[in-house]
Amino acid sequence: MVEERNYLIHPSFIALSLLLAGLSTLFLSFSGAYLYNRFQSDLTPIELPGLFFLNTLILLAASAMLVYAMKCYKADQTTKYQVSLGVTLFLTIAFLSSQIIAWKQMYAQGIFVNHSNMASYLYLISIVHFAHVIVGIPFLGIFLFNSVRKMKEPVSVLVYFSDPDKRRKLKLLTIYWHFLDVLWVYLVVFFLVNTLF
Repeated sequence: MVEERNYLIHPSFIALSLLLAGLSTLFLSFSGAYLYNRFQSDLTPIELPGLFFLNTLILLAASAMLVYAMKCYKADQTTKYQVSLGVTLFLTIAFLSSQIIAWKQMYAQGIFVNHSNMASYLYLISIVHFAHVIVGIPFLGIFLFNSVRKMKEPVSVLVYFSDPDKRRKLKLLTIYWHFLDVLWVYLVVFFLVNTLF
């Protein structure tokens, strides 16, 4: 195990903070452009498919399971840690699959990307979020793979759970996942509120 250098704030957390700040700015810019186009051209907003709301619950459940995985990690509960990571991965894939179905429902209603500016923004914003969820999947998969491969004997479990680098990376992944959840909830509420006035 590599000796840890003491930092006031680890560079990984600074890098993640900068990434999340950039993503926040991107989505706030999308929101502002959406509102500007809507009111400038007096456009009617698109109604969200019901699956967008179900997807919110799925994504929140995935985030809750990742929090539980962190608790199991800190408590040295190997099996529960592995299962919770597996459930998180399953729920994330379920979210992505359900989102694809939601887009197909929009297609079936004749709402294509070029249907209107409002439809274009809805697709653009949800697809960019979708892409950032996909980016997190390999990292989650690596954690699950390593936990199954390296946590077979008491000694390897002890080494795995006592590694500060792994603990930090799991925390970074959890923060990223929570950010995606908060972002998705914001987007759903934003589009929902826009249909009300």
